Amino acid sequence: MLLIGVAIMLYLASISAQAAPGCQTHCGDVEIPYPFGIGTGCGIEESFEISCNKTPSGTERPFIVDVEVLNISVSRGKTRVLNHVSTYCNDTNTRRMKRDQWWLDFSRWPYRFSNHDNNLVVIGCNTLAYIYNKYNRTGYTTACASVCESPSALTNGSCLGVGCCQNAIPKGLRRYDVYFYQVYDDSDSWRFSPCSYAALVERESFSFSSDYITTKRFNETYQGRQPMVLDWAIGNATCELARNMSSYACRHRNSECVDSTNGPGYLCNCSSGYEGNPYVPDGCKDVDECKQKPNPCPEGAVCHNTVGGHRCSCRPGRKLNNETNTCNPDINLIIGICISCIVLVIIIFCTRVIFERRKLTNVKKRYFQRHGGLLLFEKMKSDQGLAFTVFTEAELEQATNKFDKSQILGHGGHGTVYKGIMKDNISVAIKRCILIDDRHKKEFGKEMLILSQINHKNIVKLIGCCLEVEVPVLVYEFIPNGTLFDLVHGKNRTLHIPFSSLLRIVNEAADGLAFLHSYANPPIIHGDVKTSNILLDENHMAKVSDFGASILAPSDEAQFVTMVQGTCGYLDPEYMQTCQLTDKSDVYSFGVVILEILTGQMPLKLESNDTQRSLSSNFLLAMKENNLDAMLDNQIKEHESKELLRGLAELAKHCLDMCSDNRPSMREVSEELSRLRKLSKHPWLHRGTETESFLTGQSTSSFGIEESTEYPGKVEEMPMNQSSSYYVR
Repeated sequence: MLLIGVAIMLYLASISAQAAPGCQTHCGDVEIPYPFGIGTGCGIEESFEISCNKTPSGTERPFIVDVEVLNISVSRGKTRVLNHVSTYCNDTNTRRMKRDQWWLDFSRWPYRFSNHDNNLVVIGCNTLAYIYNKYNRTGYTTACASVCESPSALTNGSCLGVGCCQNAIPKGLRRYDVYFYQVYDDSDSWRFSPCSYAALVERESFSFSSDYITTKRFNETYQGRQPMVLDWAIGNATCELARNMSSYACRHRNSECVDSTNGPGYLCNCSSGYEGNPYVPDGCKDVDECKQKPNPCPEGAVCHNTVGGHRCSCRPGRKLNNETNTCNPDINLIIGICISCIVLVIIIFCTRVIFERRKLTNVKKRYFQRHGGLLLFEKMKSDQGLAFTVFTEAELEQATNKFDKSQILGHGGHGTVYKGIMKDNISVAIKRCILIDDRHKKEFGKEMLILSQINHKNIVKLIGCCLEVEVPVLVYEFIPNGTLFDLVHGKNRTLHIPFSSLLRIVNEAADGLAFLHSYANPPIIHGDVKTSNILLDENHMAKVSDFGASILAPSDEAQFVTMVQGTCGYLDPEYMQTCQLTDKSDVYSFGVVILEILTGQMPLKLESNDTQRSLSSNFLLAMKENNLDAMLDNQIKEHESKELLRGLAELAKHCLDMCSDNRPSMREVSEELSRLRKLSKHPWLHRGTETESFLTGQSTSSFGIEESTEYPGKVEEMPMNQSSSYYVR
């Protein structure tokens, strides 16, 4: 029973030191910290309760009786308020002085006027004012007199008796009354000094201005009030007595009791090394002295924060001298370190080469296994005669002169392509990918083997890869004659390529994509069809390249979801909305390629306004308005038949249909291009003779119009993993 009683007493004592639950913590923009509180039962005592009243302007402001609170400092035990100003003004009607004298009494409150932060300030000409206690006339009285002959005698910032006077107040002052005493002849001063003022004013914020005499600005600045500081304390007992009371307010374990320096009572402060509110549980938090300025540690030392303090440590070779707080050289430590370093250098030098070689070997082995290298080797053994090579990192570095910048062929969204010369003097294109999906790293080698089996004259051949690096490197056959983008927009645009050659190149690219969609097993979706990914070999035959965004056709719905990727201006709008990459997404992008050769325009004009940036949008609008001629390139309109151009435009329109189900397949696109090419050869549709060569000295056979690629009735399917779905980075 005794233990239960003690526990109940301790609990009640702790409750008395906490803010009541649900109490308001702010009034307007002023924080009201405990032990103060807004409303009944929210303060540590009734005398610490503060009212939150609405002002005429509609804002909430805290008040102690009728004194507005500006802010409360728990650590300093001070409350800043707005104190009323007493006035002594001349009545112009009666020529008499009118007094408006204020008094303030905190005898029943835990407040006392701070003698350290406040002064009695008297402003006026020929004015004498003093404060006293109306109910204790034998108490201390502070007076101050201010005189002036004219406004020219006033000095801004000076409050030494000319127009302004200030005087200190005593300790422990809890009540004061203001009284103006008419002792000077002020018959003339009223002409330029309409009022005199007296108030307890915060010493730090007050600065005298000469217009306080000639105008009423001093009284009107805070609507008849001025800032003043109040000291406060808990109870009337000293710390020695309060510690044994159940109402002892310093409950936090890292708090200390301090006797009030201005009257009876005590305050609670957080212990050294802590800061916060000591009146609430866990209110005192550790201070990080190392972040303070100036730094507590000497120059060159490192500061380490500890709970309730800090420690300093000097850098190696120096020792902290606590007496002088300096870091001095540690001779013994320096000698020992030097000897140890020599021994360690010898040991490290002897073992480093072996260690680095083993580490590099293990890293390469780990990368090789992670990227499915073992599965790749097993597959290569089972498929004898397979033309696919797994290169080492050293071989690729030698081929590219350690990936020198001069060997760069181009940059893409998925990596950088370098030109390389292998040991047998074969030129290759080596692509260092930026990243690879972690989910597919183990299947990477196997998927590369699948892609390497794609053998089509209009698709860039994948020769091999390197798996012993963090991100696999791909090795392709080298295609020397640039891209279709260069012919239409870039550096080769000035060569005046015959339109029939462009049409042939586009037809060949369509054949390659149709093969990927229809005859690869499983089907492969390119994902980034554009003119810069259609390369030209030494015979200027189209080669579809850059499978950085391609995927094997998914075998289930879960594999459809992927990151939206590709090139702006070519992206399928339906793909942008659903994130489902399909073969019809390639068809949409190919429609943009057809538009480029028809119009000679870029797929996206960043310098245009929002409604005219997209080539596909402009084209569809022109088709809708039956204004195709406005979109076509002038040179093409002059030399090509309208039937051919209309056929290509209609094909592009179907490819760019917003609904993917309405678009033709890639095979149908290829067949239609072949039909249009044959149609263009008929003499009644051919408007002129074109020369197929656009390079000086180039054989015209290089650009001869070929028959459309026809696929055999029985297609030889390649053995591929039906469940695979992989981004070929």
